Amino acid sequence: MESIWLGGAEWLAVLRIGLGLWWLESWRHKDKGAWFEGTGIEWAAGVAEKHRWGAVRSGFDVVVKPRPKAMAYVVVYAELALGLGLILGVLTPVALVGGLLLNLLYLVLMIHDWAEQGQNSMMALISVVGLFGMSWQTWSVDSALGLF
Repeated sequence: MESIWLGGAEWLAVLRIGLGLWWLESWRHKDKGAWFEGTGIEWAAGVAEKHRWGAVRSGFDVVVKPRPKAMAYVVVYAELALGLGLILGVLTPVALVGGLLLNLLYLVLMIHDWAEQGQNSMMALISVVGLFGMSWQTWSVDSALGLF
């Protein structure tokens, strides 16, 4: 049975836009000055250093630790790009997959009681629903341009 107010495609777009707003808020509330000085990556390094999974420790040491400043910019601007891409519906499948991967990285890094994982779990779930529900078909630049 179809909703009187919105149809299924519109509700998927609402979900996609809400996820984009969540990413945009994650970007907005970050202390960018501190992140770009290395505070965020230092915190993550401390988490990775104590992680019980060797793959997380060694992966962090190989990928992130040698380039903390660059990785701080990657994290901060990835969240901005995901937020804007999902809200506007620009390269939406790419943004949904990118967001899913970033949430999974956050989940794995902080899996052992380092932080509340409900947010990352729900954001990952919304990414999967948005991807398989093709949430870019309504209210998106992708749809307006006939992409995907």
